[in-house]
This record gives sequence, structure tokens and C-alpha cells, in this order.
Amino acid sequence: MARTSALVFPGQGSQRHGMLEVLPDREAVERLLDAAEALSDLDLRHIAHSGTPEQLSDTRAAQPLLYLADWAWGAALLDAGVAPVAVAGHSLGEFAALATAGVFSVEAGLELVVERSRLMAERALATPGGMVAVLGMDRETVTDLVEGISGVWVANDNGPGQVVLSGSHEGLETAHRLLAEAGARKVVPLSVAGPFHSALMGPAADSFNMLLDAASFADAVIPVIQNADPQPSIDAAAIKERLKAQITSPVRWAETMRALRDMGIDMLVECGPGAVLKGLARRVEGLEAISVEERGIDAVLEEVL
Repeated sequence: MARTSALVFPGQGSQRHGMLEVLPDREAVERLLDAAEALSDLDLRHIAHSGTPEQLSDTRAAQPLLYLADWAWGAALLDAGVAPVAVAGHSLGEFAALATAGVFSVEAGLELVVERSRLMAERALATPGGMVAVLGMDRETVTDLVEGISGVWVANDNGPGQVVLSGSHEGLETAHRLLAEAGARKVVPLSVAGPFHSALMGPAADSFNMLLDAASFADAVIPVIQNADPQPSIDAAAIKERLKAQITSPVRWAETMRALRDMGIDMLVECGPGAVLKGLARRVEGLEAISVEERGIDAVLEEVL
């Protein structure tokens, strides 16, 4: 019996060495890598294969590499006959979801991602900060505890027991101490280079939104659920407005998973490196998940079709 599936795409932090070497459709991947290297002026092939951890976590490299890996897996599944009811992406992964849904071409999405990564990296240098994952506490408790801390925001609600904070180093240190005293199981720094999904990214968002204003968006051919307002939509104008809010808004992933489930979806297929989103889906009753990189296309087809 066929499963009712959605394709979901991971974001920054899922990058790893070797993630390009297992991708399907080498011809398309190599062509897009050429374009990404020209746009970013970075040796992305070397960084993905054997760059230092610092190079791989650099926002300017991580975002275009993840976008290409996410998109390649999603495109391969569509070509193999998977017909998702919806798509969604976690932060940077939203761009691969939109390309997969036909809102813009993979090439146009790559141009947006490279520029997004540049603007966010520049802003992170101007306003140093970071992100930490808080484990073992619900969103309401974490929000109450950090509400009075200057320079700290809830950036991701990833699911029961996992909330991500973003902000200045000083603010995050204060938050870490308060959360530990209040009983958080663990507070883990994330492999990102700035205070993303917070108000500190405002100037980057303003510049990026000027690019979005000029970009051509089409209505989605597959409903998309977005980070800033997790309701399914195919309307190009609504999708663009939600994408404008994304850089400074929280990633509402717990709500996204529940919205997918409420559409009748019972299987999430993670398209991209690793299995982070698969792990998060385990926390939501009524959802199962499979990672295409982890299991392979044939196993996904057997599970979904």
C-alpha cells in the first residue's frame, strides 16, 4: 500500500565531508557546482571533499553545497516516480523545497542562495553571535527563561524537547547558565557561524528582500509549508512574502511537522545529507520518516510506493 509522503529538506548544520560524492545525476550536479563556484568564488568541490571543518561550516560554502545536495536528492525521487503531497525545508532547506515545487528553477534558486549566504556571512562578521540547541525542555519553558535576556531569541522550535536559541555570545552564555540551573538536559553549540533567525540578521534580511522583490516566482506545483508561517500554500505571492520573513523569523519546524500530518501525510522523506529531520519526526505521533541518503533511492521507493 502506498504511503502518503512529503519531501523534507535539511538546513545548515547538516553539511559533512563527502556529501557530494553520493549524489545521483552527476551531470547535473557537476554543472550546478560549476555555477556555484563561479557565483561564490569558492572552491566548493575541495571544501566538500577535504576542506577544514571551519571551511565546511562557513556560511558562504555550507549553504550552496547543502542546497545542491538537497535538490539533487529531491529531483532524483521525483524522477523515480515519488509524488509527494507537500514539501518543506528547514531554514536553508526551504530553498530546495521551493525549487522542487517549481516556484523557481534550480539555477535561480542557486543564485538566491549564494547571495543569501554572502549577506548572512557579512552580517555575522559585523555582529558576532551563534546558536545553541536546548535539549530536554519545551518551547514555552525555554521562552519564559530567556525572555529577559538581552540579545537572545528563540530561533527554532524543532520538536518536543529540542529548542534552538540564537543571539550574541554574551547573551547565549547567560542563557546557558540559566537553562542549566533550571534543569535543561543539555545545551549544545551548533555548527553555524552567526546568530541566524534572530533580529540581529535584520540588515541581511533587508538586502536579501530587495533581491526577492525582483525575483520571478511561479505558483507551486506541490503545496509548500514554510518556516515563517507553516500553512500549506501554492500561491507565488504568499510564498515570496513568507520567504522574506525567514532570515529573522523562527523556524517553526514542530508546527511544520504537525501541519504535514494534518494533511494526511504519514511518511517524511528526508532529501539531503544525514538524517536530522528523520530524528525530529520520531517525536511526532503519527509520523514516520526515512532518509534517502542513509537508505538509498530503492529503499525509499519500496517504502513509499
